[in-house]
Amino acid sequence: MSNWPGKYVIGLTGNIATGKSVVRRMLEHLGAYTIDADALSHRVIAKGAPGYQPVVNTFGTWVLNKDGQIDRDKLGRLVFADAQALKQLEDIIHPYVGQAIDILVRRATQRVVVIEAIKLLESGLRNLCDSIWVTDAPQHVQIERLIRKREMSPEMALQRVHSQSAQKQKLAAAHMVITNTGSYENLWKQVNGAWKSTLPSQETGAVPQVVSKAGEFSVQRARPHDSQKIANLITRLSKGRRTMDEDKVMEAFGDKAFLLLQMDSELVGIAGWQVENLVARTTDLFLDPKASPDQALPLMISEMERASHDLQCEASLIFPPIDLVGFDAVWKRLGYERRSPEKLGVQAWTDAANESMPQGSALFFKQLRTDRVLRPI
Repeated sequence: MSNWPGKYVIGLTGNIATGKSVVRRMLEHLGAYTIDADALSHRVIAKGAPGYQPVVNTFGTWVLNKDGQIDRDKLGRLVFADAQALKQLEDIIHPYVGQAIDILVRRATQRVVVIEAIKLLESGLRNLCDSIWVTDAPQHVQIERLIRKREMSPEMALQRVHSQSAQKQKLAAAHMVITNTGSYENLWKQVNGAWKSTLPSQETGAVPQVVSKAGEFSVQRARPHDSQKIANLITRLSKGRRTMDEDKVMEAFGDKAFLLLQMDSELVGIAGWQVENLVARTTDLFLDPKASPDQALPLMISEMERASHDLQCEASLIFPPIDLVGFDAVWKRLGYERRSPEKLGVQAWTDAANESMPQGSALFFKQLRTDRVLRPI
């Protein structure tokens, strides 16, 4: 049994670029509360956070960028080439990450919790889990993904793959293996099957499809089988600026959730959002002109916030298209302020905005909770 009474904890691991994060988000769609331990480790060493000064003291001020933040790329090049340096860094970070995970699991209202961590088996987290899931992919697929998605050189990609413990050791410890070699449809089938076979028979808290109603409008949580109508809607409402197809949307389900707005029986709006590192990011927001923003936006945004609260988010970032930017009264009523990433005040929030903000778009910000995890000490 896990360390947390009343919770069923899945430990999710696998070497770099095997698809851990995609599988974690799929499990979130199925109703689990999920934690990215590696993202928490980044927050631990942000300026003002508890691990910042110990890292600077250990490795020197040369790891800082011009803003005084720890340059993770520079630090990564050092520790992934030196096993002793990597151990020193982990000895600083892991205790703080463990404390943060404990807080998040105890706060979670969901019965099933997924902890994604690349070093799950090498750390004490292994003993806190009821089940170990391992994602797997051939080495050449890992390297191709690192080059394509993270823009690494082939040499750096190979170094990152070889710096980690042997994948066969992870596979030997697995209760469930998810093989991720390309097809999102196949991956969904594996995750669904593993979810049903691994979990106890009690109710797991799956996310309901219809989530809220107001007058002629209703909002529902999209499922992968809605991919074609999502693609059609985004292509139509973006006036062709974003041409989507079923495969692209199916792939997007590995990153985000979609809320669909119905007016009577017609699909008139969509919000695509994801929760990463305790920050909600709404990167897709489209509304048919026939649906009044005064009524439709509050319904979609409120439902996104409710789901984000369930995932213990600290902040919500929304990047609306230009035709929805000018509804100042609506945004103000919803509690949002227009800001630039640099004015958000917390490094993790600024990083999230810079990672997700489409070029030339506006940013609307709202703080969702004040009791932050890893509050600066």
